[in-house]
Amino acid sequence: MKRTSIDYYEMYTERFFETTVSADMHDVYQPFLSLVKPRGRILDLGCGSGRDSRYFIRHGYQVEALDGSPALARLASEYIGQEVICGRIEELEYDQEFDGIWACASLVHIEKKDMPEILKKLKRALNLEGILYISLKYGEGEGVKDGRFFNYYDEAQLREVFNGLKDLKIIKLFRTEDVRQERKQELWINVLARAV
Repeated sequence: MKRTSIDYYEMYTERFFETTVSADMHDVYQPFLSLVKPRGRILDLGCGSGRDSRYFIRHGYQVEALDGSPALARLASEYIGQEVICGRIEELEYDQEFDGIWACASLVHIEKKDMPEILKKLKRALNLEGILYISLKYGEGEGVKDGRFFNYYDEAQLREVFNGLKDLKIIKLFRTEDVRQERKQELWINVLARAV
């Protein structure tokens, strides 16, 4: 993750927490959780406010939450009632530890040239048949916007990235509107993939 993005979250921690913690992600939780084994182990990668971790914990899953921003990790720890690891996505060194990885709006801060290597790390972190969920901003290109680095993908670009990974297969590729009312016009592209 670009340093500029972490700096942004450090500067605007409270505001980011408040604007995202109540976002209703139920429509995306269901397709993901229907594929993850009951009471399985989930990595919430780039957990932000801890909103999704809290939901998964309350539904009986074992959750390890990680965020690159020390300030957000502290707030999320309080919110979910367990420690959130402060660490960068690029530094992940897990090996077949999770039944599911939830990367909601966190890989948007990874440069496109680095995405294949990051996805290989995530695949290594998954158990066989484990499920990966990622959401990215829909569109084309990459660059800094309002103090954060973002990448943008469409269906063809994402299929091309995943086609280069022999052991991570797309199950479902779908678009959603941003769940925050003031950002309804923003589209996201979502991927569910299985480690094979």
